[in-house]
Parts: sequence; structure tokens; C-alpha cells
Amino acid sequence: MVVTHDGPAGCPVHDYPFEQPTAVDAPPQWAQLREQCPVADIRLPSGDQALLLTRYEDVKATLTDPRWTRNLDPAKGAARVSAREDGGVFASSGAMSDEDHLRWRRLLSRSFTAKRVNDLRPHIAEIAEELVAELRGGPKPADLVSVLGFPLPVRVICELLGVPHSDQARFAYWSDLRLSTTKYTQAEADAGRAEFVAYMRTHIDAKRVNPTDDLISELTTINDNDDGRLSDAELMSTAMGLLIAGHETTANMIAKMVTMLLADRGRWEALLADRGLIRTAVEEALRMDANAGFGMPRFITEDVELSDVAVQAGSTVVNSLAAANRDPEVFSDPERMDLARTPNMHLAFGAGAHSCLGQSLARTELQICLDVLLTRLPTLDLAVPVAKLTRRAGLVVGGLDELPVTW
Repeated sequence: MVVTHDGPAGCPVHDYPFEQPTAVDAPPQWAQLREQCPVADIRLPSGDQALLLTRYEDVKATLTDPRWTRNLDPAKGAARVSAREDGGVFASSGAMSDEDHLRWRRLLSRSFTAKRVNDLRPHIAEIAEELVAELRGGPKPADLVSVLGFPLPVRVICELLGVPHSDQARFAYWSDLRLSTTKYTQAEADAGRAEFVAYMRTHIDAKRVNPTDDLISELTTINDNDDGRLSDAELMSTAMGLLIAGHETTANMIAKMVTMLLADRGRWEALLADRGLIRTAVEEALRMDANAGFGMPRFITEDVELSDVAVQAGSTVVNSLAAANRDPEVFSDPERMDLARTPNMHLAFGAGAHSCLGQSLARTELQICLDVLLTRLPTLDLAVPVAKLTRRAGLVVGGLDELPVTW
């Protein structure tokens, strides 16, 4: 499928996603397109064409405008992100109507309250202390991704949902299958999804019979006089989605945050000298994350205008949150990592009705993880140059394959 628009002359079609100079540095195309071609033609891994948005105001407007839908149905003309027959994770993630999504979000918001997340803080700290102790007691160099980055959020989300974290390797595999653009075939994706559904169905059925103090048990009984309860299909989709989203992005972000802070030793030393910077440092790491992943696609069925460019009905756009987070029209000196930056209105968690439901939990995990590392491993350092780090490939989320560290 080819998407056309009345964009500036001379803007070529770019293959997307872009290559990056290193695993944590921004591709030069972001700044070029933001300045010269803010609504740019791109070719997706599927071979379909779409439009890439790199300016903050365009990205925020698209994410908050209900005319732009998450339902990327190829049968209705939406571009396929993946070459798989199902079009990839984004093709099915927006199938819920706006009304159903609002009902679903109201129901889930009761469970993801600030109080619930705050109550989890001591336990998250205990897990972080345990994992960092294992890191300290193990061989050097060590891989921060496998020892801390993935185990911490996996254990937290598993305990929150009431599933055994001993199955974390299976969750990671199912998650990768779900988030694949080029890494897995359609047959592999279908088989993995069937396994994941069967696993969650067994778990949900067990919680209905013997509920415990966990989120899935709560969701099986949740009811509202106005909105009604979650349907079986919604409950299944919610449980699977929370398990994936609850560990995948935060697990990747822990390693990327540590990399950014250790890439310039002065940043780490500044945090050692002033722990009051931890909260703003986490927010700045989220803003500066150039390896955030694919972006957020949206589809529109009417003509609109973005940055004085006419976008035709039937267009698919990819909102690059990471590029928008470096827009100099919004962030002063955007390429500089300012650990005390405030305000910091980044879009790392999206915007509008579909912003990340678990962002409070993610922030809490990142803050606690950083605090424990600073306390228990103040001499932490990278064991290899940043240029030697490699990105996870073929997935819609960004991350590092491994992060060798020493102390």
C-alpha cells in the first residue's frame, strides 16, 4: 500500500525504523526531518508506506485527537507494520471501540491507583535489594540486563497479577512473539499466542475458583453498576497485555537509563552527591531514550492537516515519541541530558486516552532501582564502550541485548 500526501517536494521515502549511531544515540534523521520534512514518507518493515511525525506538537495532537484511531486494520487501508499476515501487534491492539476503551480504562484505573503503587514501594525495594546483592556477589563483569533489568519488573508484575515469576522465560518469549516486526514468522507468532492464551485461561479459571490478593483475582470479579464487568475476551486480553507491558518496557528502560547515566561519569557522580535528583533524572532518561522502539501508529479516515501539510484520509502515521521528546521548540538544549530538568513534559508514556496505564508503576520501579544501585554499587561502571552495545532487533520496543557492567 502506498500512502500519498501533499508534503514538501524533495523529501525521499525513508526505510523505517532508522539505524542508530550507537544503541543509545539518536539517528540523525530525526533532526533533519523535524526541521525539513515533519510529515515524512517512510517504508515500514512490511513494505507498506506510512507517514512519520517527529515534531512534538504534531505527535501530541495526533495522540489526543479521537479522529486518529489505533485500529490498524489492513482491510480498511491501514499500513501493515509487520510483514506477517496479521500485520503485527498494532493491527489488533486497537480493535476496541472508543466507548469500550473508556469503560475498560475506568475499570482498570481502580486497580492501578496511586495508593496501590505506593503500597508496593517497600516490596519493590526489597526485590531490588535482593537482585543487586546477587549482582554484587557474582562474577565481574556482569550483565545488568539479565541480572537486574528483566528480573525486577518481571517479579513485580507477576506478583501483582498473581502468576509465578518462575515462568519468566516463557513470558519473555511470548512477549517477543507479540511485539515482533521481523524477528518471528507468522506460524511462530500464531503458535506462541495459542500457548499464551491457554496458559492465561488456565490461570484465570483457577483465580475464579480460588481468588487471592492479586490483580487478576480482582479483575475476575470487578463489576460496576453503570459499566458492567469485563467480558471474558477483555479479561484475557487485559491479563496478557498487562503481563507483557508490565515488564517489557520497564525492563528495557532500566538498562538504557543506567547506560545513559554511566556514559558520562559526571552524571553518575552528580546523583551520588544529590539523591534528590533521582526523580528528575529518571524523567530525563525517559525523555532522552533514543532506543524507545517503533513509535505509536495511528490511522485516519478523513482529511487533516499537520504542520501545514495536508494528510489524506486513509493515511497511517507513526508517531515517533522519542523524536518528539527532542524537539527544540519544546525542550531547551534538547540533546543535553539535564538531570534537574523541570518541567519535563515528555511523551515517553504517550498522551491522551491511550497513555500508558502503568506509568506510575514504571516510574516507581525506575526510581527505586536507581536509588538501590547508587547506594549499593556507587562504583558501578560500564565494562565496555557504549559503541559496543547492541540493540534488540526485530521488535517494536527498544532495548539492549546486554549491558556488561563492573564495579
